[in-house]
Amino acid sequence: MEDTILIVDDSPYIVDGLVALLKRKGFTPIATHGGDEALVVLKTMKPDLILLDIMMEPMDGWETLDQIKANPETKGLPVLMFSAKKITPEEAQEHCLNIEDFVSKPVNPSQLLDAIKRIFERRKDVKAEAGVAKESGMDAGLIDEYSALRKSIEVDKNLLAVLKNSSGMQIPGREVHSDDLASIKKLEDKIVTDEQRLREINENFPKAG
Repeated sequence: MEDTILIVDDSPYIVDGLVALLKRKGFTPIATHGGDEALVVLKTMKPDLILLDIMMEPMDGWETLDQIKANPETKGLPVLMFSAKKITPEEAQEHCLNIEDFVSKPVNPSQLLDAIKRIFERRKDVKAEAGVAKESGMDAGLIDEYSALRKSIEVDKNLLAVLKNSSGMQIPGREVHSDDLASIKKLEDKIVTDEQRLREINENFPKAG
Protein backbone atom coordinates (compact mmCIF):
# COMPACT_ATOMS: atom_id res chain seq x y z
CA MET A 1 0.00 0.00 0.00
CA GLU A 2 1.54 3.28 -1.11
CA ASP A 3 -1.42 5.66 -1.20
CA THR A 4 -0.29 9.25 -0.70
CA ILE A 5 -2.15 11.31 1.90
CA LEU A 6 -1.67 15.07 2.20
CA ILE A 7 -2.04 16.21 5.83
CA VAL A 8 -3.17 19.82 6.31
CA ASP A 9 -3.11 21.14 9.90
CA ASP A 10 -1.52 24.20 11.50
CA SER A 11 -0.55 22.23 14.61
CA PRO A 12 2.92 20.66 14.27
CA TYR A 13 2.05 18.25 17.07
CA ILE A 14 -1.02 16.94 15.23
CA VAL A 15 0.84 16.77 11.91
CA ASP A 16 3.75 14.80 13.40
CA GLY A 17 1.36 12.36 15.07
CA LEU A 18 -0.60 11.77 11.88
CA VAL A 19 2.57 11.33 9.84
CA ALA A 20 3.81 8.66 12.26
CA LEU A 21 0.42 6.89 12.31
CA LEU A 22 -0.01 6.82 8.54
CA LYS A 23 3.57 5.67 7.95
CA ARG A 24 3.04 2.74 10.32
CA LYS A 25 -0.02 1.72 8.31
CA GLY A 26 1.79 1.75 4.98
CA PHE A 27 0.66 5.10 3.61
CA THR A 28 2.90 7.84 2.24
CA PRO A 29 2.05 10.99 4.26
CA ILE A 30 2.93 14.48 3.04
CA ALA A 31 2.96 17.09 5.82
CA THR A 32 1.78 20.69 5.37
CA HIS A 33 1.16 23.21 8.13
CA GLY A 34 -1.77 25.25 6.85
CA GLY A 35 -4.01 25.91 3.90
CA ASP A 36 -1.62 28.20 2.06
CA GLU A 37 1.20 25.65 2.23
CA ALA A 38 -1.12 22.86 1.11
CA LEU A 39 -2.26 24.80 -1.96
CA VAL A 40 1.36 25.37 -2.96
CA VAL A 41 2.12 21.64 -2.62
CA LEU A 42 -0.93 20.76 -4.70
CA LYS A 43 0.53 22.68 -7.63
CA THR A 44 3.23 20.03 -8.01
CA MET A 45 1.67 16.79 -6.70
CA LYS A 46 -1.74 15.16 -6.57
CA PRO A 47 -2.26 12.99 -3.46
CA ASP A 48 -4.69 10.10 -3.30
CA LEU A 49 -6.42 11.76 -0.33
CA ILE A 50 -6.32 15.08 1.52
CA LEU A 51 -6.73 15.04 5.30
CA LEU A 52 -7.85 18.59 6.07
CA ASP A 53 -8.36 20.27 9.45
CA ILE A 54 -11.10 22.89 9.79
CA MET A 55 -9.72 25.14 12.53
CA MET A 56 -6.63 26.76 11.03
CA GLU A 57 -5.26 30.26 10.66
CA PRO A 58 -5.09 32.45 8.67
CA MET A 59 -6.95 30.27 6.12
CA ASP A 60 -9.34 27.82 7.70
CA GLY A 61 -10.22 24.39 6.37
CA TRP A 62 -13.46 25.42 4.66
CA GLU A 63 -11.67 28.21 2.76
CA THR A 64 -8.94 25.77 1.79
CA LEU A 65 -11.55 23.25 0.65
CA ASP A 66 -13.27 25.87 -1.49
CA GLN A 67 -10.00 26.72 -3.24
CA ILE A 68 -9.18 23.05 -3.81
CA LYS A 69 -12.59 22.42 -5.38
CA ALA A 70 -12.49 25.65 -7.42
CA ASN A 71 -9.30 24.53 -9.17
CA PRO A 72 -9.97 22.19 -12.12
CA GLU A 73 -6.62 20.48 -11.45
CA THR A 74 -7.53 19.53 -7.88
CA LYS A 75 -11.34 19.53 -7.70
CA GLY A 76 -11.50 15.75 -8.13
CA LEU A 77 -9.21 14.98 -5.18
CA PRO A 78 -11.01 13.33 -2.24
CA VAL A 79 -10.99 15.33 1.00
CA LEU A 80 -11.49 13.96 4.52
CA MET A 81 -12.24 16.76 6.99
CA PHE A 82 -11.38 16.54 10.68
CA SER A 83 -11.71 19.00 13.54
CA ALA A 84 -12.35 19.53 17.24
CA LYS A 85 -14.84 22.21 16.19
CA LYS A 86 -18.45 21.09 16.18
CA ILE A 87 -19.67 21.17 12.61
CA THR A 88 -22.78 23.31 12.21
CA PRO A 89 -25.89 22.32 10.23
CA GLU A 90 -25.12 25.17 7.84
CA GLU A 91 -21.58 23.90 7.25
CA ALA A 92 -22.84 20.36 6.73
CA GLN A 93 -25.35 21.51 4.14
CA GLU A 94 -22.92 23.81 2.34
CA HIS A 95 -19.92 21.49 2.15
CA CYS A 96 -21.27 17.91 2.18
CA LEU A 97 -20.99 17.57 -1.60
CA ASN A 98 -17.29 18.46 -1.54
CA ILE A 99 -16.04 16.09 1.16
CA GLU A 100 -15.69 12.33 1.43
CA ASP A 101 -16.07 12.05 5.20
CA PHE A 102 -15.71 13.86 8.52
CA VAL A 103 -13.83 12.76 11.65
CA SER A 104 -13.93 14.57 14.99
CA LYS A 105 -10.90 15.49 17.09
CA PRO A 106 -9.28 14.25 19.19
CA VAL A 107 -8.65 11.86 16.33
CA ASN A 108 -9.16 8.24 17.30
CA PRO A 109 -6.57 6.33 15.22
CA SER A 110 -8.86 3.39 14.47
CA GLN A 111 -11.74 5.71 13.54
CA LEU A 112 -9.50 7.70 11.22
CA LEU A 113 -8.06 4.62 9.57
CA ASP A 114 -11.55 3.16 9.12
CA ALA A 115 -12.66 6.37 7.43
CA ILE A 116 -9.66 6.33 5.09
CA LYS A 117 -10.31 2.67 4.26
CA ARG A 118 -13.98 3.40 3.51
CA ILE A 119 -13.08 6.25 1.20
CA PHE A 120 -10.56 4.27 -0.83
CA GLU A 121 -12.82 1.20 -1.04
CA ARG A 122 -15.88 3.21 -2.05
CA ARG A 123 -14.01 5.13 -4.74
CA LYS A 124 -12.54 1.88 -6.08
CA ASP A 125 -15.93 0.16 -6.16
CA VAL A 126 -17.69 3.11 -7.78
CA LYS A 127 -14.97 3.42 -10.43
CA ALA A 128 -15.25 -0.29 -11.27
CA GLU A 129 -19.04 -0.19 -11.41
CA ALA A 130 -19.01 2.94 -13.56
CA GLY A 131 -16.59 1.27 -15.97
CA VAL A 132 -18.84 -1.76 -16.38
CA ALA A 133 -21.89 0.46 -16.86
CA LYS A 134 -20.10 2.56 -19.46
CA GLU A 135 -19.09 -0.55 -21.41
CA SER A 136 -22.70 -1.74 -21.33
CA GLY A 137 -23.82 1.49 -22.96
CA MET A 138 -25.59 2.96 -19.95
CA ASP A 139 -26.36 6.69 -20.12
CA ALA A 140 -23.38 8.74 -18.91
CA GLY A 141 -25.64 11.06 -16.92
CA LEU A 142 -27.08 8.14 -14.94
CA ILE A 143 -23.61 6.79 -14.29
CA ASP A 144 -22.50 10.14 -12.90
CA GLU A 145 -25.66 10.43 -10.79
CA TYR A 146 -25.18 6.91 -9.42
CA SER A 147 -21.55 7.63 -8.49
CA ALA A 148 -22.50 10.90 -6.79
CA LEU A 149 -25.32 9.27 -4.82
CA ARG A 150 -23.08 6.44 -3.60
CA LYS A 151 -20.79 9.03 -2.04
CA SER A 152 -23.31 11.59 -0.83
CA ILE A 153 -25.49 9.09 1.03
CA GLU A 154 -22.54 7.76 3.02
CA VAL A 155 -21.22 11.26 3.75
CA ASP A 156 -24.66 12.53 4.75
CA LYS A 157 -25.22 9.62 7.13
CA ASN A 158 -21.92 10.35 8.85
CA LEU A 159 -22.66 14.08 9.05
CA LEU A 160 -26.13 13.28 10.42
CA ALA A 161 -24.55 11.29 13.24
CA VAL A 162 -22.18 14.17 13.95
CA LEU A 163 -25.03 16.71 14.00
CA LYS A 164 -27.16 14.57 16.30
CA ASN A 165 -24.26 14.12 18.68
CA SER A 166 -23.34 17.81 18.73
CA SER A 167 -26.99 18.81 19.29
CA GLY A 168 -27.10 16.76 22.48
CA MET A 169 -30.39 15.17 21.50
CA GLN A 170 -29.18 11.81 22.83
CA ILE A 171 -29.01 13.27 26.35
CA PRO A 172 -32.23 12.61 28.33
CA GLY A 173 -34.07 15.82 29.10
CA ARG A 174 -31.82 17.93 26.86
CA GLU A 175 -33.73 20.62 24.96
CA VAL A 176 -32.53 20.79 21.37
CA HIS A 177 -32.70 24.08 19.49
CA SER A 178 -35.46 24.16 16.88
CA ASP A 179 -33.02 25.17 14.14
CA ASP A 180 -30.88 22.11 14.90
CA LEU A 181 -33.93 19.84 14.82
CA ALA A 182 -35.01 21.35 11.50
CA SER A 183 -31.55 20.83 10.00
CA ILE A 184 -31.40 17.23 11.23
CA LYS A 185 -34.85 16.52 9.81
CA LYS A 186 -33.89 18.10 6.48
CA LEU A 187 -30.77 15.94 6.23
CA GLU A 188 -32.75 12.82 7.19
CA ASP A 189 -35.28 13.57 4.44
CA LYS A 190 -32.47 14.11 1.92
CA ILE A 191 -30.96 10.73 2.77
CA VAL A 192 -34.33 9.00 2.32
CA THR A 193 -34.86 10.71 -1.05
CA ASP A 194 -31.35 9.93 -2.26
CA GLU A 195 -31.62 6.27 -1.18
CA GLN A 196 -34.88 5.93 -3.09
CA ARG A 197 -33.31 7.44 -6.21
CA LEU A 198 -30.27 5.17 -5.85
CA ARG A 199 -32.54 2.11 -5.71
CA GLU A 200 -34.30 3.28 -8.87
CA ILE A 201 -31.03 3.63 -10.76
CA ASN A 202 -29.66 0.45 -9.21
CA GLU A 203 -32.42 -1.67 -10.76
CA ASN A 204 -30.79 -1.31 -14.17
CA PHE A 205 -27.21 -0.62 -13.12
CA PRO A 206 -24.79 -3.44 -14.08
CA LYS A 207 -22.33 -4.37 -11.36
CA ALA A 208 -18.64 -5.14 -11.64
CA GLY A 209 -17.94 -8.84 -11.36
